[in-house]
Amino acid sequence: MFTMNGAELIIRLLERQGITTISGIPGGANLPLYDALYNSASIRHILARHEQGAGFLAQGMARSTGRPAVCFATSGPGATNIMTAIADAYLDSIPVICITGQVPVTMIGTDAFQEVDTYGMSIPITKHNFMIRSAVELLHVIPEAFRLAISGRPGPVLIDVPKDIQQAEISFDEWPEQGVRLDFPPVDGKALRQAARLINSAKRPVLCLGGGIIHGDAAKAARALAEKNMIPTTMTLMGLGAMPAGEQLSLGMLGMHAARSTNMILQECDLFIAAGARFDDRATGKIVEFCPDAKIIHMDIDPSEVSKLKNANIGLIGDVRCSLESLLPLIEANRRSSWMNRVRILQDAYPLATRDMVVPDKPYGIILKVAEMLGRDGIIATDVGKHQMWTAQVYPFNRPRQLLTSGGLGTMGFGLPAAIGAAIAHPDKRVVLFSGDGSLQMNIQELATAVEQQLDITIIIMNNNSLGLVRQQQGLFYSQHHFASDFQIDINFAAIARGFGMRAYDVGLEGNLEEILEIALNERGPCLINAPIGKEEEVYPMVPPGAANISMIGGPYAKQIA
Repeated sequence: MFTMNGAELIIRLLERQGITTISGIPGGANLPLYDALYNSASIRHILARHEQGAGFLAQGMARSTGRPAVCFATSGPGATNIMTAIADAYLDSIPVICITGQVPVTMIGTDAFQEVDTYGMSIPITKHNFMIRSAVELLHVIPEAFRLAISGRPGPVLIDVPKDIQQAEISFDEWPEQGVRLDFPPVDGKALRQAARLINSAKRPVLCLGGGIIHGDAAKAARALAEKNMIPTTMTLMGLGAMPAGEQLSLGMLGMHAARSTNMILQECDLFIAAGARFDDRATGKIVEFCPDAKIIHMDIDPSEVSKLKNANIGLIGDVRCSLESLLPLIEANRRSSWMNRVRILQDAYPLATRDMVVPDKPYGIILKVAEMLGRDGIIATDVGKHQMWTAQVYPFNRPRQLLTSGGLGTMGFGLPAAIGAAIAHPDKRVVLFSGDGSLQMNIQELATAVEQQLDITIIIMNNNSLGLVRQQQGLFYSQHHFASDFQIDINFAAIARGFGMRAYDVGLEGNLEEILEIALNERGPCLINAPIGKEEEVYPMVPPGAANISMIGGPYAKQIA
């Protein structure tokens, strides 16, 4: 017979799930949880400085490892603060378990101090959520939360636990089984054979790898399929790293800020194979004009995604790695000389960048110098903005889970806490965060967390003293009405970082970027580099919002070829 209170039971169940790190902030409604955590011999707690930071920190752990991560928040403002990170995890299918404190059961619905309807608010932004009404429910709910978070399409699960239930005593005879990933039913054999026939008969196929390839550990299988049938392969923002950059078949990212050649290749393809991708508007542009002459094969573990936005000729519903591995023996070897030659012609005619764009004080030059000096083992995080798209365009990602970025929600402030989470999960790796001055200010308080944990994080601010991507769209589509996108003061980020106890450098004042990077990437502990860039540095090419991908503007441009 085991006897303990609800909070102690939660901690013990988390230990049994293999959780060793929890991020969070204590408050009145979850103090029993923290009292129980005090006595844990195996779980380390990371004190964030804002609940949103705690949620993104858990995301950094989950995104970089593929394993579920846990975060805590108290009731009321603690719960509302963490909601953005939960919504971000939902749109990018990240397995995070968020446990929030709540006012006592008897006070729910009375507008008690720090009471909000956490359960109700979280319904549309979680894969599942629970409102605990008795301590005995925890024996089922905690393992079930893990099972739900990692089975099928991953996603966040929220558990709201009233304070009196955390304090209530419970006795039970045996521990429940751990929550484990459930196997998905095999893909329909008939659909597999039909897909194979389409691929083998296609003249100009393109394979698109999305975030599902990363979540499903399917990159090796996807690459094998592409190489056997010589299929040019593009990736969504969330799929970058699934096909190593520089490979013969790699087309890089598709969509709004892709190379012009990639979107032109998609315009000419006769078969589009989407694997673990959901036809997001930033990838497809105007959906009715996306791959206009192509048949569609859509592989996805979530049946609701197939034919949701673009009608699929064949839907392969199931685990994407199993789908790819089952498809591979049915696929014929093919050299595709004519199609590959056309791909090379388009890539040569419409390069993403020209030599004059890759110079030390320009965005591409900064990113590629970091890549050269960091090598293949580092982890890259970004915030959201111009720096994110420049990084996606040119950083040579060579493996899954190397890039941590906010895709579906596009959350400024994501990068720093996510980088902290990745550094905690991978203490043997250097984590580099590319951020912007606007994004960093969203969660700048987490500099304290990075210093407190003495993590190997290098923060590079591409500082254009503005909300750069907003400013670019105002210039292009709003008659150059640059309103509320230019900052009125120059912030000394290096001085702020030093105030938090962090080493810091300012390229604008201290000179040579390469010398600063050499120090920053090799010394232990966190540091920040402020790298001023011009406001006129824009992200090109670019598809205007709502336009077809073929309608790209800006960037290196070559004479139209037949």
